[in-house]
Amino acid sequence: MQGREAGPPCMGPRQSLILRAKRRTFGGARPGPDVNPQFQIILFAVIAAVVLFQLYNVLGKKVGRQPEEDARARPKGAPEAADAPQAGQAAAGPALDSATLAAIAGLKARDPAFDPHRFLDGARQAHETIVRGYAEGDREALKPLLTPVVMTSFEAGMADREARGEQERVEFPHVPRADLELATVQGDKAVAKVRFLSELKQTISADEAEPRVEERRTAELWTFERPLNASDPNWVLARVEPASA
Repeated sequence: MQGREAGPPCMGPRQSLILRAKRRTFGGARPGPDVNPQFQIILFAVIAAVVLFQLYNVLGKKVGRQPEEDARARPKGAPEAADAPQAGQAAAGPALDSATLAAIAGLKARDPAFDPHRFLDGARQAHETIVRGYAEGDREALKPLLTPVVMTSFEAGMADREARGEQERVEFPHVPRADLELATVQGDKAVAKVRFLSELKQTISADEAEPRVEERRTAELWTFERPLNASDPNWVLARVEPASA
C-alpha cells in the first residue's frame, strides 16, 4: 500500500537478547562511574600494609635465646662470646673437677694471672711445636720449651735417629685434646699436668729407602713448670710419661 512508511521489522525474544548483548559488547550499555586513580593507590597501599603486618607477625618473631638476653644474664666482668673457640680451634674440654679447681685456687693465690683455659691453649700449641721439633731435629725450637733434663733426653733420641740416617716428619690430622689434670705450687714453682690425646701421622724416610708412613694415637701426661717469681712467664716441659686414654 502507498502513503505508509515501512516500520522496523518485528523482533522475537531471541533477537532482542542478541541485540542487548551486542550493545553491551560495543559500549551500548550506560557507562559506570569512573574510579579515581588516587583512591586505587591508597587502597592498594592499605592492603599491602595489612599483608606486611601479618607477615611480620609470622616471620618476625624471635625464637630461642637472643644475644641481648645473654648480655643481660651474663654476670658483670664475665667473658663475652668472643672468647669462645673459633673455627679450627679445639674446645676447652670438660669442666674441671672440684679437686682440680681447689688446686687452681691455691695456684691463683700465688699466681693471680693464672688462667686455666688460656694455659691449656698455650700448652696445646707447645705440645704440637715440641712434637714437630723433635721429629725434625729442630734443636733451636726445642731449647726454650724444655727443661735442661728433658732437652738432654730429647737430644739423645734425635742423635740416635740421625745416626741411623732417618728423617722424620709429623702431622696432626686433628687438634690434640688437652685436659688439665693438676695445677699446684711446689716450693717456688708453679706446676701443671696436662693429659694429651693425639693422633699422629709420621713419615719416616732413610737413605735410598721408600718412605714409611705410620699412623698412631698417643696418650701422654706432660708436666709443665715455671718459677713463680721469674720475669719470664713462659712454661717449660719438665716431664713426659704415659697416660691412660
